[in-house]
Amino acid sequence: MDQSLACYTPADLHSAPAPDLSAYRWRLLAQGDSWFSSSAASLNAHANLLREMVFQQPICAVNCAGTSDQLGHIVDLAAAHDFKELLIGKNAPVWDGLLLSVGGNDLFLAAQTPVTLPDGQAVPLHLRLLRHPTEWGKPSAGVGRYFSEPGWETYAEYLRVNIRHILTLRDQGPSAGKPVFMHCYAVPMPRPAGPDGSSMAWLHPALKACAVPGADWAAVSRLMVHHLVQLLKELEADKVNYPGLYVFESNTVPLSPATAGSVGSNGDWANEIHLNHSGCFKLARAWSRHIEDQLNGVKPIELGKVRRKKG
Repeated sequence: MDQSLACYTPADLHSAPAPDLSAYRWRLLAQGDSWFSSSAASLNAHANLLREMVFQQPICAVNCAGTSDQLGHIVDLAAAHDFKELLIGKNAPVWDGLLLSVGGNDLFLAAQTPVTLPDGQAVPLHLRLLRHPTEWGKPSAGVGRYFSEPGWETYAEYLRVNIRHILTLRDQGPSAGKPVFMHCYAVPMPRPAGPDGSSMAWLHPALKACAVPGADWAAVSRLMVHHLVQLLKELEADKVNYPGLYVFESNTVPLSPATAGSVGSNGDWANEIHLNHSGCFKLARAWSRHIEDQLNGVKPIELGKVRRKKG
């Protein structure tokens, strides 16, 4: 019978009595953006991906995403005190793996970078993801004509550096060499469905500001997410610089898209970029199987080698 992922917070580990993590077959350390957030505002507005995960064996996760309402930049998540303490601190345990939800919020925030700043200063093309109409390419380029490839390369390098930093942290502690599981992001429909029921979303206002035709919004969103998926899969394939990284292609999970122009929860989406409970249920079930298959594929002798090396 499938069992739900048992989720704890760093604070739970210091409670009395503290949870007995040794009772679980696998113990994971989780860190991430708003898809992992356990803030009351986030849980009321949309679902938490971790809470929808199920496994055939008893598995727990200590979630460092915390209760902040503003969880976005991977550089901040990697530096979070609880996460670092549990990963490389003096009394850090040996984790069987890490769960990461990073990169998506950074991508959607990067898409909001304006063409010009409030003081009228132009933002260089390599520092933004969308082009002004005067910069659009030829129609033959399709929706790619709206997209800033120089800006994408800046974002991609930012993500490469910070994911590598997290892997380096992992290898500085007792969990060196353990698998790191990341998910990609499903493709959102740009629409006026922001947080707390507001119309101020993420992609919708950015595309409007750059005068991208509404008929192309969905395709631009797919293009951005496709770039992110390809980047993460490239990192996974680079076993020298990103060892032990496993990327789940969330965009392969069939989800009900939100209707263009809709507000609030629609289809499998709570708002423009966050899944609701039905969406998280579908994605989490598929990701759970991917993770458990990888954990079961690690042979005991390989685990022994890692532990003897660090011991």
